[in-house]
Amino acid sequence: MTPSQTPTTDERAIKGSEEVLDLESLNFKVSSRFKREFKGFAVDQGITMVELLKEGFELSKQRRLGK
Repeated sequence: MTPSQTPTTDERAIKGSEEVLDLESLNFKVSSRFKREFKGFAVDQGITMVELLKEGFELSKQRRLGK
């Protein structure tokens, strides 16, 4: 694994059947205020930002698809 392929802390913290080698980056911009609130909430909940994003995505899909 080259230095650019070295897993980040968030990648190593991901649980489940995903392999670190299967991960891809999501690149988007948010305001610094949103980032601070998002990160702070994740820390307060004892989860990673990736876990919070995935949980929010699942909840959004359930709400929007009525499941």
